[in-house]
Amino acid sequence: MTLEQHISQLAKSAVKALYGVDADDSQIQLQKTRPEFEGNITLVVFPFVKLARKAPAQVAAEIGEELVKSDIVAKYNAVQGFLNLVIDDAFWIKQLEAIDKDDNYGRFKCPNGKWENEKMPLMMVEYSSPNTNKPLHLGHVRNNLLGFSIAKIQEANGWKVVKTNIVNDRGIHICKSMLAWLKYGNGETPESSGKKGDHLIGDYYVRFDKEYKAQIAELMAKGLDEETAKKEAPLILEAQEMLRKWEANDPEVRALWARMNEWVYAGFDETYQRMGVSFDKIYYESNTYLEGKSEVEKGLAAGQFYRREDGSVWADLTKDGLDEKLLLRSDGTSVYMTQDIGTAKLRFQDYPIDKMVYVVGNEQEYHFKVLSILLDRLGFPFGKELVHFSYGMVELPNGKMKSREGTVVDADDLMDKMVEDAREISKDKVNTLQGITEDEANEIARKVGLGALKYFILKVDPRKNMLFNPAESIDFNGNTGPFIQYTYARIQSVLRKAEKEEKLSTFNFQLSTKELDVIQRLTDYPAVVRNAGDNFSPAVICNYAYDLACDFNSFYHDLSILNEPDAAKRALRLLLAKNVAKVLQSAMSLLGIEMPERM
Repeated sequence: MTLEQHISQLAKSAVKALYGVDADDSQIQLQKTRPEFEGNITLVVFPFVKLARKAPAQVAAEIGEELVKSDIVAKYNAVQGFLNLVIDDAFWIKQLEAIDKDDNYGRFKCPNGKWENEKMPLMMVEYSSPNTNKPLHLGHVRNNLLGFSIAKIQEANGWKVVKTNIVNDRGIHICKSMLAWLKYGNGETPESSGKKGDHLIGDYYVRFDKEYKAQIAELMAKGLDEETAKKEAPLILEAQEMLRKWEANDPEVRALWARMNEWVYAGFDETYQRMGVSFDKIYYESNTYLEGKSEVEKGLAAGQFYRREDGSVWADLTKDGLDEKLLLRSDGTSVYMTQDIGTAKLRFQDYPIDKMVYVVGNEQEYHFKVLSILLDRLGFPFGKELVHFSYGMVELPNGKMKSREGTVVDADDLMDKMVEDAREISKDKVNTLQGITEDEANEIARKVGLGALKYFILKVDPRKNMLFNPAESIDFNGNTGPFIQYTYARIQSVLRKAEKEEKLSTFNFQLSTKELDVIQRLTDYPAVVRNAGDNFSPAVICNYAYDLACDFNSFYHDLSILNEPDAAKRALRLLLAKNVAKVLQSAMSLLGIEMPERM
């Protein structure tokens, strides 16, 4: 039971004993004691003033006198309607020992260790959603890190989570890279070029754009306006014809499509593995768009949608405060919305989903408003319950890093750069470690570099746009992943140097302020995990991990651990250090960050 739960029970008992009434949960208001007052937790007594018919200060004093009768509250001070409580040291020691014994501290625990009489709630989290015409980029990095962390946090809060990815593997953009490879590739493959498959295909998507722009310029030089030139350029007409053949199951087009997509999937898998993210189920637009088309046709027959003279199918959403939405083009080909309708239908057929979460950038907020309305209109009960986790854009400072295509920052290049920077910055530190091999040094650089990347991106409120600065992210002294990793590694070093684990058998001394700060911070962890889950915010975990690391470093600076002559104090401090490391590792694992044992 947490400190808040203990104090809540004691406060209810005190109010009952003093004033003869049963206080409800809404009347028990607890908060951190302000730093200028002595105390660990503060009870707001204003909700009890009216029923006590006494001044706030008197009510606070009366409740305080009742609370100190317990073995939890050592003393109190009343400031108007605020009752600041000083918790007995023995309570903190018991809390620390309980944390040490709990292998899943901070995580949700099922009743009696298992779900009884009801199923475990299931949440599906969709993230990544790449196109198979180019490699993953910086935007995908934030998307993947957020989606994976949200899934981990929700698992810690008692959800069964299915992590899904929808791969956009069909459409005009895919045909562009296919056509460019046919025209200019000369049979090039990942094996012959030495390139990752996703990078190879991305190069041909860029090549298409280059040749297409040249054709537009040539047509405009002949007198066509830009809009007409864009529509009549031979390359775009060929790409559109290839898309029609694809949807008609042309065997040659389909064979080329399957071959090139396999190259891309292999490249994606390598990037995902390196990034440390994974999926339980992958859906492909090529398998879901027909389901969507079928649902659109049903909606058309039922009068939910309408067909225009050119044959295209639309939804009129003006009564919902929106506009009209295209669902099928005039040539019968589908759009993203069609695919998402089909994907949603298949997902709810495949899984008993209680909550569906889409991790998609804020530029798609309108899209998901429309999707929710259309699914509801088509009769799917889950339509109104979809959650769009909308996050902001992420950019790099100009000139900080070159991109592969000149317009976006490639995810693989970014990870290479982060690991390289970590290796250079930590070289002196790593070289001071006795007996470390080059492979171990490289592994430390990998964990630190990727930890810096992940933490810097996740510590920002996900709903805000952000600027990712590689140099700032890898600072060992700031609010960074490496700072927290270094704190963890420092604790591991202390624990290794301890001759043996010392048991805290006796407690006959007063805890210092520094020790209390760390222990109280440790007891906050379960509430922090719940808060992060309620708000879908990995940033809450980041801020907590940083604060805990700061508290420990302050304690470590002021108080000796291994050189403490008092055996009881030494045992306490070793126990405290051990559990700081335990909670830091737990918190960082929710962010997908690995912790090096040595740095």
